[in-house]
Amino acid sequence: MRRVFKGLGVLIAALILAAVGLWVATMGDYSVAATVTDDPALPAIEVDGVRLHSESFGPAGGPVIVVLHGGPGGDYRSLLPLKALAEDGYRVVFYDQRGAGLSERLPPEALTLATHLAELDAIASMVQPDRPVILIGHSWGAMLAAAYLGRDPDRVSRAVLIEPGFLSAAEAEAFITRMQAVIRTPSMLWTGLVTGFEAMHVTGPDPSARNDYLIGQMMHAFADHPETPYHCPDRRWDSPSWRSGSVAGSAVQGAATAEDLDSLGAVGDYAGPVMLMSGACNDWIGPPLQEEHVKRFTDARHVVIPDAGHDVIDDQPAAALAAIRAFLAP
Repeated sequence: MRRVFKGLGVLIAALILAAVGLWVATMGDYSVAATVTDDPALPAIEVDGVRLHSESFGPAGGPVIVVLHGGPGGDYRSLLPLKALAEDGYRVVFYDQRGAGLSERLPPEALTLATHLAELDAIASMVQPDRPVILIGHSWGAMLAAAYLGRDPDRVSRAVLIEPGFLSAAEAEAFITRMQAVIRTPSMLWTGLVTGFEAMHVTGPDPSARNDYLIGQMMHAFADHPETPYHCPDRRWDSPSWRSGSVAGSAVQGAATAEDLDSLGAVGDYAGPVMLMSGACNDWIGPPLQEEHVKRFTDARHVVIPDAGHDVIDDQPAAALAAIRAFLAP
């Protein structure tokens, strides 16, 4: 027994020394951007009592394009090349979704698929109350857009869906299984450990900053991992972002039921034009999956952007914009 206790003592001492070593090794200034709650200089709108980071480009009277970023919990920074559509006379509206990016942080119960759809509906009604809007969604934003088409088909004239990750409960299960396999790799586990210690040194600007830093870094590591085709083989994943919303990411997924997941692809009576877009390098949720998704819509096409990964707009903005402009042309 003495040997057992001695062995445990040595192990505990080693773990304490390792923890102290990591604490010291990760000491530094890990900045996290302030949200609209703490930075009044950020452009913002208020929707249903929630303050959202938001910008609009183009003429006030032009046809409105509402841009939906990925996540849940991401932001619209990597999608800003789409503001070039304002040069064509469109009013392009960007916003960080509730609890995400630089928008106001909210409790988990306010971060569900239903609240995100209600928020999108409120924004569409605010920016163009008398006409349907155009939606451009990326990843989770494309999934949200697809769900909105089924819920309010008359509020959308046409939609661009850029690599929606899944549009049913069965597809969600397959996606999560592969995602968890990547997360459990030794490199991701080590990154999580180190990043967790880095997050302990984050001092502000708000109580959510530490977890937002941790999840943001892990999302970056996941997208850049060699076993994910979110980037082309000859390059690293480097799409920019302002800040992750850790609670938004976990709450939306945690609260989603099988019915919610199936509703993502239940497009119902929507008969307007839809363009699915994917990056040629992404063989996970890229061309093969989007070829299946295009079958869900009455009037749809699928465009593959060469030399692009999951973040199509950031990877190949010129080619992506050319395809979108061709789709939006009368």
